[in-house]
Amino acid sequence: MSTSAPVRHNEAEHRYEIAVDGKMAVADYEFAEGKQVFTHTFVPPEFRGRGYAEALVRTALNDAKTAGRKVVPACSYVAVFIERNKEFVSLLE
Repeated sequence: MSTSAPVRHNEAEHRYEIAVDGKMAVADYEFAEGKQVFTHTFVPPEFRGRGYAEALVRTALNDAKTAGRKVVPACSYVAVFIERNKEFVSLLE
């Protein structure tokens, strides 16, 4: 499944966001040693299975790729996403 909900990059909070019916789905990150470390992905339980996590992580990884940054998938969802989407493997070190 996929969603057409817009993903917003909230740089001040170090996260990617999707607002869904007044609730927030997020992919959090931080920078460490010059890499973008993805620490947590969360989608409210009632909105899971609709593609929100995929949209968040795909947007975040595309932004990292465009910026030439390496990433660290500390979040298990991001790690599995990269494993399943080989076009992002090059972002790993």
